Amino acid sequence: MKLQGVMPALVTPFDSAGQVDFSALGAHMSNLRAAGVSGWVPCGSSGEYSLMSDEERDSVLRFVKDFAKPGETLIAGTNAPHTAGVIANTRRARDIGYDIVLLAVPFYTKPSQSEIIRHFNAVLDAVDVKIVLYSYPGKDGVEIGYEALDAMADHPRVIAIKESSGSLQRAIGIATRYDGRIQLVSGSDDIALDFMLWGADSWICGPANCMARAVCDLDRTFRSGDLAKAKAIMARLWPAMNCLEAGKFVQKLKYGCELQGTPVGACRLPLGPLADDEKAAFAEAMQPILDWK
Repeated sequence: MKLQGVMPALVTPFDSAGQVDFSALGAHMSNLRAAGVSGWVPCGSSGEYSLMSDEERDSVLRFVKDFAKPGETLIAGTNAPHTAGVIANTRRARDIGYDIVLLAVPFYTKPSQSEIIRHFNAVLDAVDVKIVLYSYPGKDGVEIGYEALDAMADHPRVIAIKESSGSLQRAIGIATRYDGRIQLVSGSDDIALDFMLWGADSWICGPANCMARAVCDLDRTFRSGDLAKAKAIMARLWPAMNCLEAGKFVQKLKYGCELQGTPVGACRLPLGPLADDEKAAFAEAMQPILDWK
């Protein structure tokens, strides 16, 4: 299965009482669809999955599945801090209708490479799904290294890796070492164009929540072969991308949605609100992106 296009790593809207706001989620997804996204990735780290109950996560997965149209890719985040939890989450997602899941290493555990291999093989053995691996060492404390990737590269249901290390050298290494075996998915937003140049045909993109037209324009422009224009677009996007990478990523995504006129509420504790100076800095970085033309 070939993954293509911009797939937003969806934020989860919450209302003033702190409950999942499905009306806001529907309005948000309608705007993203109009911008040209190719699919949906609910319940990832941008969706605050670790701050939600299993029931809430399942309800979001059901809503997104029902909202999706034929041809739109669906990838469920089903991560948990232990293998049994990942298997349980993945089984429920499969029952809801997802046949692809996005999985990082279990958070907080910092497993070895051999433990990572055993973990993912246990999930593959337990549930008939395809896996997009998610390597995010800055958050998980450990990389899905070449030892683990070598062991899983030829499994028919390990289809891709979302690479979020921020290292272009690592992206190039994956693209060349696993060409035709594991698809490279852009997960380092501030170097997304570089990922495209090295063969990433898809982008699981948190910033798409608040700059969907712009990131979809970048993707379409690159696919058209106009590299000079793609570089110019990336230059316009980079200040906001760089601001996002500086910290408080999810809070800034949600504030960016507010700036775009599609509010999605605040983050759940322990994620706190942006300070006034943080809002001002991100709003300034977003100015070239608002009302994108």
